Amino acid sequence: MDKILIYSGLALLIIGLIWQFIPGAFSWIGNLPGDIKYKNENTSFYFPITTMIVISITLSLIFRFFGK
Repeated sequence: MDKILIYSGLALLIIGLIWQFIPGAFSWIGNLPGDIKYKNENTSFYFPITTMIVISITLSLIFRFFGK
């Protein structure tokens, strides 16, 4: 459990530094084909289904790799 928290903290630190110094690095998040966007005069709806699937698969692979 301790290793998971340490690795998670390091990953968040690295992602935060990249996000701070290279703002365009994560511009693809939320703009993938398959993400549902609906905008009307009074209403807007956004459902990032493809982004959630990609993040889920990535995290599953990372946890499976480091879990053994």
